[in-house]
Amino acid sequence: MGPEIAATNYGVLTDAIGWGLDEIEGDRLEEIVTAHPRGDLKKEFLEAFVEGLKDRPDTTYGTINADVLEHFVPGFQRPSMVERVRNAPWPR
Repeated sequence: MGPEIAATNYGVLTDAIGWGLDEIEGDRLEEIVTAHPRGDLKKEFLEAFVEGLKDRPDTTYGTINADVLEHFVPGFQRPSMVERVRNAPWPR
């Protein structure tokens, strides 16, 4: 992963799930949040996920994206590997 991609990835992980927050001293974290308020980021982040995926649920197979749809979209059921093998177009 290149440096720009890694920085973006780690930034998203920090914003979304708090990755690395335990390494930031309490006063520094408060300073960051004061300068860059989060608002309702958790809710808005998940809403953006759902909005981007709800019309293409098949793209979530084998990813954490299926977790989001399973939680927020009534009736969504993630496909399993067993179903994919059994429903493959082979005669046996």
